[in-house]
Amino acid sequence: MRQLGDAASTTGRGVQGAAVEALAQRIVDGTYGEGETLSSPELMEELDLSQTLLREAIKVLVTKGLLGTRQEHGTVVRPRDEWNLLDADVLRWKLAAGPSSDFFADVLELRRSIEPAAAALAAERRTDDDLAALNAALSAMAATGGDAELLVRADASFHTAMLIASNNRFYAQMYRVIVPVIIQRDRAAHAEGASEHPAHAAVVEAVRDRDVDGAYMAMLELLDKSARDHP
Repeated sequence: MRQLGDAASTTGRGVQGAAVEALAQRIVDGTYGEGETLSSPELMEELDLSQTLLREAIKVLVTKGLLGTRQEHGTVVRPRDEWNLLDADVLRWKLAAGPSSDFFADVLELRRSIEPAAAALAAERRTDDDLAALNAALSAMAATGGDAELLVRADASFHTAMLIASNNRFYAQMYRVIVPVIIQRDRAAHAEGASEHPAHAAVVEAVRDRDVDGAYMAMLELLDKSARDHP
């Protein structure tokens, strides 16, 4: 099972990683606006960075779509719709900045197109190990005792296990996008530790029975129920 919890940074550790984080946070929170040209001397002074560290931080953020470089204009903040939201760091920064409600609506649309199909594949392809991981997540969900944080992590484990159980390498990788959003949403939605265990159990039952259509519909109903209960 992959490690769960808040998305880990891929920007690196130490001074360079801190430089990337500092610059990225100012871009994501709007301190530096879309289309704004960034002045290296001003950034070096504001962020207390050497020219080398700033240059490396800019290179990282160019690869992630937050910044662009133009020969005549220097370093420019790219439009938000060009940021690579499939990148774990960009998604983490976006979530930390407090995404809008339409962001979660977009993610729900993504999940409705992926997770029911993954559940259907899981019903067809799941292994005994896959089923054990799903059952473990269900057991953890049932044993939270009203602890909201335990419920958040059990829910994340469930959705990760289901994506992996699809035995499709691309669906399996989607946990990098889906799970961090689930964790943030659940921490707000499950503040009182309310469980949706029966709806999750219905998906696992269909997967266990190799009911492809049933798994698809049960996962779709789970997502729609979650959207209704926690708009």
